[in-house]
Amino acid sequence: MAIKQEKTLSTSMNARIIGSGKETVVLAHGFGGDQSLWDKVLPVLTQSYKVVVFDWSFSGAIKEPNTLFDPAKYCSYHSFSDDLIALHEELDLDSTVFVGHSMSGMIGCIASIKKPHLFKKLILVGSSPRYVNSECYEGGFDINEVEQLFSSMESNYHEWASFFPSLVIDKTDSESVIKFEECLKNMKPEIGLSVAKTVFLSNHCDILEKVVIPCTIVQTTNDLVVPISVVEYMKRMIKGESTVEIIDTDGHFPHLTAPLQFLKMFDRVMNIS
Repeated sequence: MAIKQEKTLSTSMNARIIGSGKETVVLAHGFGGDQSLWDKVLPVLTQSYKVVVFDWSFSGAIKEPNTLFDPAKYCSYHSFSDDLIALHEELDLDSTVFVGHSMSGMIGCIASIKKPHLFKKLILVGSSPRYVNSECYEGGFDINEVEQLFSSMESNYHEWASFFPSLVIDKTDSESVIKFEECLKNMKPEIGLSVAKTVFLSNHCDILEKVVIPCTIVQTTNDLVVPISVVEYMKRMIKGESTVEIIDTDGHFPHLTAPLQFLKMFDRVMNIS
């Protein structure tokens, strides 16, 4: 009698290891995306590094039926960080350079606190510990703006997914706008709304002082999602050594809209002694 093989997490998350090199680089996409959003920088990175790409449980790239995503489980970044740790351990990865875009930056920070030996460096691209403003913190959004976002997604997800990419990506880069729009539309509306609430209502300011792994905070010159005040806050609060890299492009996706600048930044960060 044939024994049914249980799917591994790395298989379920479409994890791939490409290229070779002494250093291992893990690329983690953000909300609404999938691993294809790294395609513009992947060919260059894989010439020098062993690169790991994967899809988070919420991604539309996860094969159907999606048995990975559970809204109750993934109502916090901690469950995502547990997946990231499990992925590292399953693939026997150690001391990696973790590149986390948007929500993945904070997920990487949390994972590095739990299992610091798994990470050598954190590169936080357009990341934020909190999106909602408070009296003493400028996250970029008032709570009513965030609630309006949820309302738009709930009332007509397809329409919202057609509109949102042009807010967070340079409108002149129509190819990148369409690419992200496709990713959003591949994601199930109920999953998209659930993850959006996890992201935009998150508050992980308290974890920054526990992050001891060296960090590079990467920011574009004009990001609607993450204002420069957040970058300054993160630089101030992260306990470990941290530096800031500014990429001269509009929007929240420098690896899509300015891949050459992104790669130059990465090369510079990796070669700092």
